[in-house]
Amino acid sequence: MVDTDELREQFIDAFEGADYPISSPMDLVPALPDGPSTTFESGDFSMTAMQLNTKLGSGNFPYEDVESFVEDVLDQLEEQDRL
Repeated sequence: MVDTDELREQFIDAFEGADYPISSPMDLVPALPDGPSTTFESGDFSMTAMQLNTKLGSGNFPYEDVESFVEDVLDQLEEQDRL
């Protein structure tokens, strides 16, 4: 079972170092500790940042802060039944 709070924390930790506002997924890469290979895991969920980018829609760019970006990512993952 996926713990969305744990996943939220992992996403925030990984993406909070980006220079907000961000206008594309590429703006996030420099902030990632292991670049596109950064892995997010909780329960049955495991996905790298690169995989995450390919699974998500175009998003609502620009994002003004990490919280709004992460909530949108979690919403999209939930809509796709990945959580």
